Amino acid sequence: MPKRNPKDLISQSLEAVLVDFYADWCGPCQTMNPVLEEALAELGGKIKLLKLNVDKHPQLSQQFAIRSIPHYILFKRGKILWRKAESWPNGNSCSSSREMVSFC
Repeated sequence: MPKRNPKDLISQSLEAVLVDFYADWCGPCQTMNPVLEEALAELGGKIKLLKLNVDKHPQLSQQFAIRSIPHYILFKRGKILWRKAESWPNGNSCSSSREMVSFC
């Protein structure tokens, strides 16, 4: 299957898409991976995950005003429903996932 343009995935998906803006060199981004996976598992597949490396997609990072990472934006049909510009502690993954679902 050919790779799709991330911008198309964001704008055309009928399902909610959580975009994880990260970088390979970012320690907090790496720390958030298991927390993010746990939060998405709690949601039972209601939200798709799209990981975007800010170094490889600088235009999208600029378009969505990403100033710090990790940065998360929840989209549905191209519209921003929720955004969080920081990591959340392990204990808060449940409340963060509930917060995301309330927008879906």
